[in-house]
Amino acid sequence: MLLTLRRCAALLLIALHAPLAGAADSQPTHEFFLDNGLKVIVREDHRAPVVVSQLWYKVGSSYETAGLTGLSHVVEHMMFKGSAKLGPGEASRILRELGAEENAFTSNDYTAYYQVLARDRLAVAFELEADRLASLRLPPEEFAREIEVIKEERRLRTDDKPSALAFERFKTIAYPASGYRNPTIGWMSDLQRMTADDLRNWYEAWYAPNNATLVVVGDVTADEVKGLAERYFGPIEKRQVPTAKAPLELAEPGERRLTLHVKTQLPSLLMAFNVPSLSTSDDARQVHALRLVAALLDGGYSARLAETLERGEELVTSASAWYDAYTRGDSLFVLSATPNVQKGHDLDAAEAGLWAQLERLKQSPPSSDELARVRAQVIAGLVYERDSITQQATTIGQLETVGLSWRLMDDELAALEAVTPEDIQQAARTYLTRARLSVAHVLPEQKEAQDE
Repeated sequence: MLLTLRRCAALLLIALHAPLAGAADSQPTHEFFLDNGLKVIVREDHRAPVVVSQLWYKVGSSYETAGLTGLSHVVEHMMFKGSAKLGPGEASRILRELGAEENAFTSNDYTAYYQVLARDRLAVAFELEADRLASLRLPPEEFAREIEVIKEERRLRTDDKPSALAFERFKTIAYPASGYRNPTIGWMSDLQRMTADDLRNWYEAWYAPNNATLVVVGDVTADEVKGLAERYFGPIEKRQVPTAKAPLELAEPGERRLTLHVKTQLPSLLMAFNVPSLSTSDDARQVHALRLVAALLDGGYSARLAETLERGEELVTSASAWYDAYTRGDSLFVLSATPNVQKGHDLDAAEAGLWAQLERLKQSPPSSDELARVRAQVIAGLVYERDSITQQATTIGQLETVGLSWRLMDDELAALEAVTPEDIQQAARTYLTRARLSVAHVLPEQKEAQDE
């Protein structure tokens, strides 16, 4: 049986390797710079006459400082409120009439804007994007309206959502030294005192062609994109941008604990370990090992947390593990769980159960068969993701904007295949320790005693 499993896993890896490697070979990727410093990356995908254009800026909430949180996200909203050529909302109207999809997003490390449209309409996307890069207008009346929209967004997505509120508070202890503690949407007190001048200063500091990467994926060639980029983006002058150092954490800050009472029916547990990312680690192999540790613990029905803690011991009703290796600074390895209160288990029992699984990894490496199965699942996810031109562009943009190279996108498979069971064990021993740990016990709100 074990031999059969091993052979099946090996065959699956071979089968998955072929399409991923083949996709890289059949999709030439080109990069070049305009004279103003704008980096352009073009990845050809000629399966359909469609193209995705994304413009990524190296600015996000981790760049912000106390009292000025939320600026990156608010500027993202205001980028749709008018430029030298167009009034508020007009660019979006033009794109809708062309049948295009557009949106934007802000994170800790970047702000990005994208359009998905027919290949023969790419020039329109470039013209509109270049216009707001060069000449954003920040009308006070538009800002006054939009900041209220963002406050309400914060209320709906964070303040009135117990899980989101708990994780926001948790990050303030999990990241004791870096800007990753800042909520992307901003603290409400900072939104309330934000001004249009704050936005203007932030936009002028970071929105420069030499602080951006233009990613184009789809039915295009490098020559086509270069000609359009030089036409629309080329005339925008480069500007000096502030120096942005990577958000580094204390390697071993010591164990930190937080108890939160929120509007929830059930208690929940959060655990996080301060770990490096691909951008900050001296050993990429250990980073890829941590990616596979997360999948071993939480990679579907047969993963360890589900098999042992949920169905086996019935200690928790749910448990998860995740790790983002693609950040510009140090990252977190996060575990969460909801204790099975119907079976009489509490947060302490859930925490002990998670620790038992981590100690199991430290004491003995996973079998070759288990690692092969998990690795195949991870690689399958990558293969399916790369079938989308939008996901290809997003992966390229994210890698480039956090200080890595788009080439890692095509090297991932070999890096994951190189991880051994012993690497898994060593990564767990090195990083999943109490000296790197933050814990939050999230509890239902306590009812105040009623006056008799």
